Amino acid sequence: MPEDANATGRTARKWLLTQNSDLRRIGVFNWTLPAFVIEMPDGSHFNVCPQAGECAKFCYARVGTYRFKNVRAAHIRNLLLCRDTPGEFERRMTDELSHKRYSGKWIRLHDSGEFFSGEYLLTWIRIMRNSPGVRFYCYTKEISLFKRLVVNDAPENFLWCYSLGGKEDHLIDVATERHADVFPDVEALIARGYTDQTESDLLSVLSESPRVGIPANRIRHLLKMQGQKTFGEHQRERDEKLRAKKMRADQKFGLVR
Repeated sequence: MPEDANATGRTARKWLLTQNSDLRRIGVFNWTLPAFVIEMPDGSHFNVCPQAGECAKFCYARVGTYRFKNVRAAHIRNLLLCRDTPGEFERRMTDELSHKRYSGKWIRLHDSGEFFSGEYLLTWIRIMRNSPGVRFYCYTKEISLFKRLVVNDAPENFLWCYSLGGKEDHLIDVATERHADVFPDVEALIARGYTDQTESDLLSVLSESPRVGIPANRIRHLLKMQGQKTFGEHQRERDEKLRAKKMRADQKFGLVR
């Protein structure tokens, strides 16, 4: 019997969307890509998360089960499909989302990975518009891309939450725009006035407060590296160091008077 056939001899459908354990608990499906810079099958390298900053140091999607050979291979297949054959990806995903199993469901885009280009983001926007019976959400560090392509003309079935720890953190108005930051623990995020989304990942886009707090994954070496700072605080510290370095260089070469 073929590997993808079931007990009746019929070919089992291969779904593009899956469910990890956390999202299965709340009935959410997810679309997953590899995280950050990866080596492709041809030996080239590709940055799936162009605006990732300090978050890359603490990224849970670069450790653990995400590094298992079969898991990594599946994520790379997803990337090759949407990057190299976007038309086929759009057709297949739109067709899959018309299935009854997705009716009224939420889809989380990128529990790992990101909108790596404007073309890829617009492909998803078309998929969303052609799938009105399904709802979509994501976290993203592609702030300028979203403000240029999404904010003023977003599909009605799409919600998003900006995520701190990236190169474009400075473009987020944390006083008014929905955003998430990763804290060392629940107590720390509550103390800072953030809403804990532990109960349901959907709180990232559905909570009353636009300030979404995420307790860091309990991965010992990542917790040790993060310390008591949030991802956003690590990024601000890094940005300040880069600004100071640039200022010194400008002064050295007489570019600042």
